[in-house]
Amino acid sequence: MFDKNKLKGKIVECGYSMEQIAQILGINPATLYRKFAQESEFTRNEIAVLKTTLNLTLQEIDNIFFV
Repeated sequence: MFDKNKLKGKIVECGYSMEQIAQILGINPATLYRKFAQESEFTRNEIAVLKTTLNLTLQEIDNIFFV
């Protein structure tokens, strides 16, 4: 389980669209939307890519992905 509102906020704050994030992660936008619907989970690699792309701190990663 993750905090989808915090993650979506960081995506918007950094000026990305959901489609751009899906492309950066190398996944289909529908797959990303399924992750936000909590039908599947983010992989460790995807979290690492989001950390770099969105300049997430370790505290933000904990607050978003490990609630």
